[in-house]
Amino acid sequence: MADIDTLKAEVKKLNARATQAKMDLHDLSEDLPTNWEKILDVAQTAYDAHQSLMAARKDLAAATA
Repeated sequence: MADIDTLKAEVKKLNARATQAKMDLHDLSEDLPTNWEKILDVAQTAYDAHQSLMAARKDLAAATA
């Protein structure tokens, strides 16, 4: 059960990170064209955060199946 609890905690942490990355991307888009140079960096951060979250959710689903 500890492994499942660890996975749940990881998903929770990654979900928070992905949500923050989504908000950062949203905020950047609202301020365009200001800081347009940051588009790729902020988008890559959001992509990486969501990719990690989806992988962790998949691992959790497999562990609880």
